[in-house]
Amino acid sequence: MHTTKPMRVGLIGTGRISDIYIKNCAKMESVDIASCGSLNMAESQAKAEEYQIAQCALPEEIIQDPNIDAILNLTIPAAHAEVSMKALNAGKHVYSEKPFVTYLEDGRKVLDLAKERGLLVGNAPDTFFGGRWQTLRKAIDEGRIGTPTGICAFVPTHGVERHHPNPDFYYAHGGGPLLDLGPYYLAAMIFCLGPIARVAGMARKTFPKRQIENGPRTGEWMDVDVDTHCLSLIEFESGVIGQMMMSFDVWESETPRLEIYGTKGTLCIPDPDPGDGANIFHGPVWLRTRETSRWTMRPRPKAPAEWEVLDNTHGLNFDARGIGLAELAQAAREGRDPRASGALGLHMCEVMQAMLASPALGQFVEISTSCERPALLPETTCPDLNIDMGIRP
Repeated sequence: MHTTKPMRVGLIGTGRISDIYIKNCAKMESVDIASCGSLNMAESQAKAEEYQIAQCALPEEIIQDPNIDAILNLTIPAAHAEVSMKALNAGKHVYSEKPFVTYLEDGRKVLDLAKERGLLVGNAPDTFFGGRWQTLRKAIDEGRIGTPTGICAFVPTHGVERHHPNPDFYYAHGGGPLLDLGPYYLAAMIFCLGPIARVAGMARKTFPKRQIENGPRTGEWMDVDVDTHCLSLIEFESGVIGQMMMSFDVWESETPRLEIYGTKGTLCIPDPDPGDGANIFHGPVWLRTRETSRWTMRPRPKAPAEWEVLDNTHGLNFDARGIGLAELAQAAREGRDPRASGALGLHMCEVMQAMLASPALGQFVEISTSCERPALLPETTCPDLNIDMGIRP
């Protein structure tokens, strides 16, 4: 039985994304969401009542509350840096939604302040804690595909206005498919292959306006201020090369979400289940090697019957968003950096900004930041981080 006192968390930003965090954290032993709030107090009060959160307060009150150990920063991207800085100045650990920040220098200031104050900074996504990504990494570490040589990631969608009632920020500064979807796949890439050395990119804005198709604002038009179809080339510090497409302009596609190529085989993450989107912890992992592949010119099968489907029980096989916060709490107890760290978030931030800057420069952009490749999850540890996530009945 886990007996360590839970980390008391103040949640700031009670919008749509907060529900899954609150539901999952309620099942975790290492964290306790003790307070919630946003600038919309009516929304925050309703959220507190729905989930029986003890206190509802304004963001500044939560940050200054001496009984709060950490801030869960679920504000819009443009506010991430400001809220995180205030929390650190108040002596709180911070775990933020992605992207880490929208300006690279803000990210450096956040990490510098955290180091100065002896505090931890964690950052979403934590989806690479999921079973399929942990399985992918384990297969690489075991040499199942030999030496990795290349990687491709593709997320073709047609935006968020069909399912999000207030999607404006996705099309304003700090939004767009690269900053919204890219972190899930960049985090997985860095987890599997290590940090990135340089990138190049191309991007375009296809539609100057988009129409909201969901909720009370249905039919309302929004301005689009960001590129919505982004292509990138990536070179890792290890020498692996790759490519990535993140788009809000594609109606449909049959491409796998991610493939990793090696000297002896290929690992593949197929298309996620309908409705699961990019935020996936679970799903099949396919492995194909020279021994299992056809090398004649006969037609390939339509279904992946020849692929070995790897067992992905090592990790979390449901939408476990918020597990990164629990892992940060464990890191605080153990005196180490969290796996979903601010350093990883800053590295991804620079990579994405370089991808967006590359078209105007007409060249590759060298990446100045780096980070540790996050370690695999242990198969048994504190209740919140073993295979079943230590869920209380």
